[in-house]
Amino acid sequence: MKKGFLFFFMFLSTIGFAQEDAWVYFNTKTNAQPYYDTPLLMLSQRSIDRRVRQSIALDLKDVPIDVAYINQIKLVAGLTVKAKSKWLNAIHVRGTQAVINSLKNFSFVNKVDFANKALNQTGKVAVGAKNTSQNTISETKVAYAYGTSENQIKMLNGHVLHEQNYTGTGKIIAVMDAGFPGVNTALPFKRLRDNNQILGGYDYVSRNDNFYTGDSHGTLVLSTMGGYQENALVGTAPDASYYLFITEDANSENPIEESLWVEAAEKADSLGVDVINTSLGYFEYDNTNYNHTYSELNGVTAFMSRGAEIAFSRGMIVVASAGNEGTTSNPHVAVPADAVSVLAIGAVSATKIKASFSSIGPSYDGRIKPDLMAQGVSAVVSDPSGNISTADGTSFSGPIMAGMIASFWQAFPQKTNKQIRDLVVKSADRYTSPSAQYGYGIPNFSTALNAGSLGVDDFNFSKLITYPNPTFDYVSFTFPESISNGKVIIYSFLGQKVLEQEISGQTDSVSLLGLTNGTYIYKIESDTFSKSGKVIKQ
Repeated sequence: MKKGFLFFFMFLSTIGFAQEDAWVYFNTKTNAQPYYDTPLLMLSQRSIDRRVRQSIALDLKDVPIDVAYINQIKLVAGLTVKAKSKWLNAIHVRGTQAVINSLKNFSFVNKVDFANKALNQTGKVAVGAKNTSQNTISETKVAYAYGTSENQIKMLNGHVLHEQNYTGTGKIIAVMDAGFPGVNTALPFKRLRDNNQILGGYDYVSRNDNFYTGDSHGTLVLSTMGGYQENALVGTAPDASYYLFITEDANSENPIEESLWVEAAEKADSLGVDVINTSLGYFEYDNTNYNHTYSELNGVTAFMSRGAEIAFSRGMIVVASAGNEGTTSNPHVAVPADAVSVLAIGAVSATKIKASFSSIGPSYDGRIKPDLMAQGVSAVVSDPSGNISTADGTSFSGPIMAGMIASFWQAFPQKTNKQIRDLVVKSADRYTSPSAQYGYGIPNFSTALNAGSLGVDDFNFSKLITYPNPTFDYVSFTFPESISNGKVIIYSFLGQKVLEQEISGQTDSVSLLGLTNGTYIYKIESDTFSKSGKVIKQ
């Protein structure tokens, strides 16, 4: 965890680093077919159902590592296996440089990647990679007594989701953090406990089942999503279910935490989790030889970032805090926020002004980062004793967003993670003019809800069948086939119908002269063809 993510500083004694950390990658997996034949050996039914809904096929990444390989490595004297990843077909080991290098002699070892990049000079070393059905909105509105947490929800128009009973029901969020003391006793988490919404968890640092321990950072993080105390604190996904995983050791900073995170993400995948929240970020370590460089923040180099990208490929949405390093000499978002599909969340004040500490973009390869912004200055949280207070950090803007995304996904359970991600990003207030400070800006979940209800999943102009677009007066539609009995309906971006016209043939035009300048949604319907998209009138 980047030190700026915690609200205290710890004295670290000076220690030697005779032991090295490294990842050992294997050549292949020899045991795949039994798992393909019986997927429930590696994934839960809920996980398989999520894959089916999103048309994601099982592949070799889902198959566990060959146990025989791990057992042979464990027999090597002076070596400790610290973590493993089936997605990357690798294990995290610790030992002397000489002992770790000796592993290259095993025929099943593909490469060895030292956390100290200076040691990756010869032999087998790691090489960096190159760069349907819709729900209708309920008419019954529900009012929540948000108390002081009102602003952090209403800034995102998240109350519009809650009013329609989209509060995360049926969705599962995995929280990766440093500890969750008090979640099993404090009043703001009573509702989660009473409704059996905490499904389980694990302490990967200590390798035991007691996850109600460790640093309180995770408790504060969880409270912004699942906390509930009327007139004081309501989380963004109060009815979601949660798994709580400790992957961060608050007493030290070591690359093993990246490996533990990936291991936990794989577990989350197998359990059928929908959203992963991580208020963790890695750039500097206790052993400075392990530090990441800005050039490595390209989404495809760091172990954790590669794991996060695979998590997205399995159908989950990964939400990561952008980081609190905006005023430092290394102000950019850290690992895993640099990954392409990870939603990196920066922090703004209650008045939507970027927090000075919030880490900035772009990624090293020039992509927009952070992706989105939410309140991270004076965010309302609960501590382990149940005291409601405020705290600063992207540690809180991230989970505020993650809970909101889970609630939004409840409204459209048949949509893919990519469709949900796109709808949220494209509702943001700076979508047409993103920056390295704000990314695409603050999303509007009311806008996203209306756009999703209209079936507008892809706003990529290259896929639209409209021209000219943008337009000053008329917009023409060309269809893949001649249609009859068709009509085009134009909606405002908030879902209000402003124009309807009958169309026929393979090309037709609609006048927008009577409309004010702005962004509109079109929906074309006929007996044989249906299409939605976006059109801009200038």
